[in-house]
Amino acid sequence: MDWNARYDTPDYLFGRVASQFVVRMEPKLARKSKLLCTADGEGRNSVYLASKGHAVDANDFSANAVAKARTLASEAGVAVKFDQVDLSTWDWPEHKFDAVFAVFFQFAFPPFRDQIFAGLKRAVVPGGRIYLHGYTPKQLEYKTGGPPDAERLYTEELLKASFADCEIETLVSYEAELQEGVGHSGMSALIDLVVRTKG
Repeated sequence: MDWNARYDTPDYLFGRVASQFVVRMEPKLARKSKLLCTADGEGRNSVYLASKGHAVDANDFSANAVAKARTLASEAGVAVKFDQVDLSTWDWPEHKFDAVFAVFFQFAFPPFRDQIFAGLKRAVVPGGRIYLHGYTPKQLEYKTGGPPDAERLYTEELLKASFADCEIETLVSYEAELQEGVGHSGMSALIDLVVRTKG
């Protein structure tokens, strides 16, 4: 998919409001946490977290998405460090962040997905947390967002295996109504994962 072309619109594809998952998880963060939002698209999640007083870095592959994210941050009056990066070649920082957020980044097939999971673990401090949110294969029935193939979707078994070297604090599959722009709209099959890395 040409993400740069997809984001080449004045509208925000996934809306301007943070993911309901991010809104639910934010109160669990320590005050003024240092955070990374990876594959953050148009900035809705990073801008929200910055508005709560956290120090936030964010990245995305699409130059158009990053430009719109910078506009969103400016309009909200918050500072976010945005970077345009290709996660397939990016040198993930080591032990830099208190927590990382990976929300709906299901563009990646394995083994690229495994490479990103390893990067998430590398980026957090020992004992830091990874917050991951996405779709399960049941989403193929709803067709209200996400990729059209099961290989890029998450199961509890997949995430348990992928994060077996971490302490799993939350792993739950559920269904809920999303209204997050035209990109995520309608009943959805979702999965949340929160893990704590070994300290």
